[in-house]
Amino acid sequence: MNRVILIGRLARDPEIRYTQSGKAFCRFTIAVDRRFSRAAQQEGQQTADFIPVTCWEKLAEICGNNLTKGRRVGVEGRIQVRSYDGSDGQRKYATDVVADNVEFLDSKNAGGSSGGYDAPMDRSAAPAAGGAATDMMGPVIPDDDIPF
Repeated sequence: MNRVILIGRLARDPEIRYTQSGKAFCRFTIAVDRRFSRAAQQEGQQTADFIPVTCWEKLAEICGNNLTKGRRVGVEGRIQVRSYDGSDGQRKYATDVVADNVEFLDSKNAGGSSGGYDAPMDRSAAPAAGGAATDMMGPVIPDDDIPF
């Protein structure tokens, strides 16, 4: 089974582009904190993994129009590994997450502070408002309660 769920903050503004056939796709990178032992955390040791994310069609347009650097998001999707021949003739590999669902976990004007989320973003459904969407990724937990 190839499923991944990530929660992090956008490392930069998303880029939205269109294929030659007019299909929208959006790329962005999220910074996901990596957990360490409590002793390492107390010493101030903390790092993040920067994970590239790609989404397609309506979800791509929604993300491209609503996300900005620093926004906290939840991403659900699958890992994809691609290979290609580089300009030096060597085989290169690229790994990214292809998102099926993106949830905005802070308000648009929060600028990185915690709060409710705007709406779940799903390819098959239009954005929903608050309410029942909390069941998709669990309850909203304040940043102060997260141990990393």
